[in-house]
Amino acid sequence: MEQPVTPSPMDAFPPAQMARLVEAVGVRKTAQAALPTVMLGVLAGAFIALGACLYMIVITDSTIGYGPTRLLGGLAFSLGLILVIVGGAELFTGNSLIVMAWADRKVSTASLLRNWAVVYVANFLGAVGIAAAVAWSGIVTGPIAATAIRIAEAKVSLDPGAAFLRGVLCNVLVCLAVWLCFAAHSVTDKVLAIPLPIAAFVALGFEHSVANMFFLPLGWLLGAPKVALAAMLANLVPVTLGNIVGGGVLVAGFYWAIYLRPPRAG
Repeated sequence: MEQPVTPSPMDAFPPAQMARLVEAVGVRKTAQAALPTVMLGVLAGAFIALGACLYMIVITDSTIGYGPTRLLGGLAFSLGLILVIVGGAELFTGNSLIVMAWADRKVSTASLLRNWAVVYVANFLGAVGIAAAVAWSGIVTGPIAATAIRIAEAKVSLDPGAAFLRGVLCNVLVCLAVWLCFAAHSVTDKVLAIPLPIAAFVALGFEHSVANMFFLPLGWLLGAPKVALAAMLANLVPVTLGNIVGGGVLVAGFYWAIYLRPPRAG
């Protein structure tokens, strides 16, 4: 008779346990005091902006072809989420997963919305701060400045429906990257889990609200003709709503229904 195999303590956490971990983290995030939440939100905005800046430089004047360039740029952009996850920070798009705790009634609607609002504003401050520092430092010149302007103008040229759907698809992949990190036991595990989902959303041209908080102000600071406040809002609003649907419904909602929803009586 075969003996049952005892799982190794270093095996990846199974999805059902990952769901419980995500829920517990969501409860802690909404209970966190305002000041550390703001500070961690500023850091997350800065981290994503640094990844976006690296992406912008990597794709400039590339001669390896469209697809490979986008993939390489996406891998560079994943620096931002690696810093958020490993370094510790509060990212609006990743916090869509708090919906799992909300759906289980362990987090109130007011607490969920308060966390999202505070983190969103803090992310904006961090991302804009890096955009200003990059623009005023003089490192974004010549072809790099042309790339920055092209990216910003392409984003504000999207119609709201396309921006919304690209936001949905983006945060499905971002939240799946965060979800995979809950299976991890080590920093190495987390670093390996993040790049491919993030590279996929970047290569496919999806829209990330916090990254756009860097790209759009940077384009404006560099004098992009099409990038004004109204145009920035016209992009950020549908992208943000799409990010909420992608992460909060299509990832958090689905995994809650699969692993955490109470069984029906009878």
